[in-house]
Amino acid sequence: MYGSNKAVTDDTDRTEFRKTEKKYKLYYDQNSKRKKKPKQVDLSEVLDFKSFLDSYHQNGELPPEIVVVDCRFDRPVFGLESRPGFYFIPGALSVDEQCRWIRDSLMSFPQPPNRTNHNAIYGPISDLFAAVKERKVLVEDENMPAGLDSGSNGCIGNEDTCRWSFCEEDSVLSRGRSCKSVSASVLLRKLRWSTLGLQFDWSKRNYNVSLPHNKIPDELCQLAKKLAAPAMPMGEEFQPEAAIVNYFASGDTLGGHLDDMEADWSKPIVSMSLGCKAIFLLGGKSREDPPLAMFLRSGDVVLMAGEARECFHGVPRIFTDKENAETTTLELHFCDENDILEYIRTSRINVNIRQVF
Repeated sequence: MYGSNKAVTDDTDRTEFRKTEKKYKLYYDQNSKRKKKPKQVDLSEVLDFKSFLDSYHQNGELPPEIVVVDCRFDRPVFGLESRPGFYFIPGALSVDEQCRWIRDSLMSFPQPPNRTNHNAIYGPISDLFAAVKERKVLVEDENMPAGLDSGSNGCIGNEDTCRWSFCEEDSVLSRGRSCKSVSASVLLRKLRWSTLGLQFDWSKRNYNVSLPHNKIPDELCQLAKKLAAPAMPMGEEFQPEAAIVNYFASGDTLGGHLDDMEADWSKPIVSMSLGCKAIFLLGGKSREDPPLAMFLRSGDVVLMAGEARECFHGVPRIFTDKENAETTTLELHFCDENDILEYIRTSRINVNIRQVF
């Protein structure tokens, strides 16, 4: 799912979607004397819904492809004539709302029984962000039985007992080099996804209702219902049952894919962007269809329902440089929360909420 930033030079076997991914992906200038200088990218064809919103407010004008959706929402909702079922709500979340969900994405959403990409190696990890703040290290207990239960991705034996636990850094140093350990800060940087509500089984690509889970937090449910309204069939209300939270660091990508595991594609996926600005690609029903590129900023919301659920989409680039990341407002709000501030300056979080049944 996540890619690297190594350049590939041969386009002969690439689809149109992959060619566009490569066009916007982060590559470094190998000839630069400066360390890791990003190659320049032509962004002139990237759709900018913030600019469209400003133009719409000023004079009511929009580019030919962009339409305003008549849905009695509390702010303009835009669509694309060529992609029925796709909705873009620029600046849908206030700065306070963005900060709230950034905090929850780092502190609450990775908490067990929610699963993360770390479960497969370390089992369930509690209080990861608190451990980062306390500069702790995750250490393997060599006296515990080795191996993980592949069915639960938890620890063998008692689910509450794990081979790995957080310790003070000094106590780890005293154990010597034979002790297997990883710092909490590294684990946070390698956090790639967490799942809320009904748990998604990535190995089988379906929802496993037998896995332990908590319901999606009520405030997130209410927000998702409100945001989903423009894309819902008349007279129906969105029922949030699962969410996948994606975490992006510099150079990370989300390859072209379909979200096709839910039973009813007439219901939208509600996708909230937080943190650094990104480029989002929306293709067609085939990878050979040239995708449209658009900016996603913190606070933007995308809805994909109906025919749009059949369109390939992905994220080939996030911007972490000061000029393009556009995180200044968030940084001001997190000026007294250094660990979150350090994280969000160079990261993007995407919370996408789904009705499964």
